[in-house]
Amino acid sequence: MKRSSSHRALVYARNAAMGCVVLLLLVAGALSSWDEAHHIILAKDRERGTMTVTGCGADVCTGPFVPSGEGAARSRVTIDSSVAARRGDRFPVVVKPGTDDVVRTGTPGFLHAWVPLGGALLLAGLVIGGGLRLSRIGWCTGIAGAVLLVATFFAL
Repeated sequence: MKRSSSHRALVYARNAAMGCVVLLLLVAGALSSWDEAHHIILAKDRERGTMTVTGCGADVCTGPFVPSGEGAARSRVTIDSSVAARRGDRFPVVVKPGTDDVVRTGTPGFLHAWVPLGGALLLAGLVIGGGLRLSRIGWCTGIAGAVLLVATFFAL
């Protein structure tokens, strides 16, 4: 059976739409991750030190900051509560310029910063496998996202 040119056009249009959805997911995940990850990756000129968690609220945890090099100690800095485990924990951080907010560094902080990209990879794998009918690439993309999310869970 010969397919009509309108059928082929619809297939190309569907593939283009699914490709745009995949691109949108991956770009949004990468940009969302980069918002926090660039403080860790490009931390050369940033204030580095150690934070000790003294208390946690619903969204953020607070505690004192002790610099590892030059810089002033701060009596109170804040960090996202999903990164800080519990009261009394100490971990390396980088201060966001111009604020009292800090970002966890090291392997756990690096992995946590890329969690949005991991979720985007997981969702993109579904679209690639189901919408574009590229099952191997979809599986690989989804597994890469799942590995990133699981590694972050165990690192924190």
